[in-house]
Amino acid sequence: MPTSGQPTPDEALQRLKDGNAAFMADKPVEADVSRDRRLELAQGQQPFATLVGCSDSRVGPEQLFGAGLGELFIVRTAGNNVDTAGMGSIEYSVMALGVPLIVVLGHEKCGAVAAATDIVTKDARFPGSIGRMVEPILPAVMAAQRAHPDGDLVEHAVEENVRRMVERLQEYSEPMLLEPQQRGALKVVGAVYSLSTGEVRWL
Repeated sequence: MPTSGQPTPDEALQRLKDGNAAFMADKPVEADVSRDRRLELAQGQQPFATLVGCSDSRVGPEQLFGAGLGELFIVRTAGNNVDTAGMGSIEYSVMALGVPLIVVLGHEKCGAVAAATDIVTKDARFPGSIGRMVEPILPAVMAAQRAHPDGDLVEHAVEENVRRMVERLQEYSEPMLLEPQQRGALKVVGAVYSLSTGEVRWL
C-alpha cells in the first residue's frame, strides 16, 4: 500500500505522463507555487516521484511534467549517473518520504554521454574531474556500440545508460529499495527526453 496521501506507482506515473502531454501542447501550467503552498511545505514534504536526471539546463523536470513545489524529489548529475550521495538521496526519498515512483530520465544530445562516446571512439581526454565523472557511462557506450554499430552512437548510448541505471535500482540496490518494489509499493522506470519536441519517451 502507498504511504498515506501518496498515489500508487501507476497513478504517479500517469500524473507525469499527463503533465508532459500538457507541456508538449503548450497548455498553461497549473503548478502550485503559491505562498500558502510554501508555508505548507515548510512543515514537511511528500513528493510523489523521485526523478534522477541530468544537470543539463535544457532539461527542467518541473517544467517537463507541470509539477509544482514539493511534488518532485530531484537528483541531478551530468549523465544522470548516481554516486553515493545520489543513491543515498534516492533511498531517503523512498524510506523517509514514501515516494512510490523513481524515474531515471536521460535526454537527447547529452554532453556527458557524448564525452564518454568520444573517449570510447576517439580516445579523447578531458581535464579536471570531467573524465572521471563520465567513466560510469563508458560501459553503456560500449554496449550501444555493439548493439547498434551503424546507428547514432550517442543517442543509443543515452538510452542504454538509462536502462542500466534502471536495472541497478531494480536489481542491485539495498533492501530498502528492493522490498517495496517486490510488494508493489514502488516502481522504477526509465525515460528519454527530446529537446526539440518536449516529449518524454518512456522505455
